[in-house]
Amino acid sequence: MGSPGFKAPVEDRCFEDYVPESVHEFGLIRIEEEAIVAFGRRFDPQLFHIDPEGAKSTTNGGLIASGWHTASLMMRECVRCYLPRAASLCSPGVDERR
Repeated sequence: MGSPGFKAPVEDRCFEDYVPESVHEFGLIRIEEEAIVAFGRRFDPQLFHIDPEGAKSTTNGGLIASGWHTASLMMRECVRCYLPRAASLCSPGVDERR
């Protein structure tokens, strides 16, 4: 798959193909309410992730996706469009997540 701004497809990229401070956009990710609730029930069962009606009484004012759900979706897009398959380092930087 080709990606904007890259000369090589993701399958053939190496780290030297990535330009520091460059920005790449890969489109929108649409998440349905049922997917937000299912992920929340399984991995992050807080009221504002699992109960659309109950979530209205929270400071968020309604249902919101878990930050872990958002991070997982972003990881999927990174693997699909960005990470070099020929030179992947298996989760570099995850130890710095705060």
